[in-house]
Amino acid sequence: MKKLIIANWKMNPGSFREAVRITKEEDKSASTARNVEVVLTPPFVFLDSVNRLIEKAKLGAQDAFWERAGKSTGEISAVQLKSIGVKYVIVGHSERRALGDTNEIVRKKFKSVLSEGLCAVLCVGEKDRAKEVAFPPSVREELGSALKGISRKLLGKVVIAYEPVWAVGTGKPESPQNVFEMSTLIRRELFGMFGKKISSQIPVLYGGSVDEKNAADFVSHGRVDGLLVGGASLNTVKFASIIKKVNDI
Repeated sequence: MKKLIIANWKMNPGSFREAVRITKEEDKSASTARNVEVVLTPPFVFLDSVNRLIEKAKLGAQDAFWERAGKSTGEISAVQLKSIGVKYVIVGHSERRALGDTNEIVRKKFKSVLSEGLCAVLCVGEKDRAKEVAFPPSVREELGSALKGISRKLLGKVVIAYEPVWAVGTGKPESPQNVFEMSTLIRRELFGMFGKKISSQIPVLYGGSVDEKNAADFVSHGRVDGLLVGGASLNTVKFASIIKKVNDI
């Protein structure tokens, strides 16, 4: 199975011209990696343009609304995203949860993305670093809430991204050893839900202050299936280095 690297541009860049530049350079980097699948998730306004430029990388979106259509001003559905070539959708990112996305809202979004045949990247992670608890209850709750009632035939499109909230955008990432422990616990939770065969096929990623210096360690020593990269994905040199280092593992 290829490693998966997702570039979350968040609300960046500030211009179409810069989005084009980043897309071209990162797609070129993706074309050199045989063992890595690269996904670019630009802001909604750049999605169609990015899709027309990429040849190797896949197109992703940063969020999706749960309704297919209707009176929901300002929202964008999974149906619409699929129609312009989106393959992956991030759901439940901590920054969306901080803006009001409850577990119930995340569950509805998650289900709508999967129902359209898209890959849903479910973000889970605890708010505070608490060493006294091996598996934070909030992570178990986020997993259980989103995956409850999901048809087994849709689980092949599920990706789990462990992102401890305290590490996102802080420059203070989790250690590879702790990531290994958390990814193992997440896989055990998935095993309890779906059994060995299905759970072993669900990729588990790490995100949270990932850069070119620590990316390889998270994959090799943290034993994750890929990375969700934030700020470093806007620096094409750093992102190219991340792709290369993970590809060479």
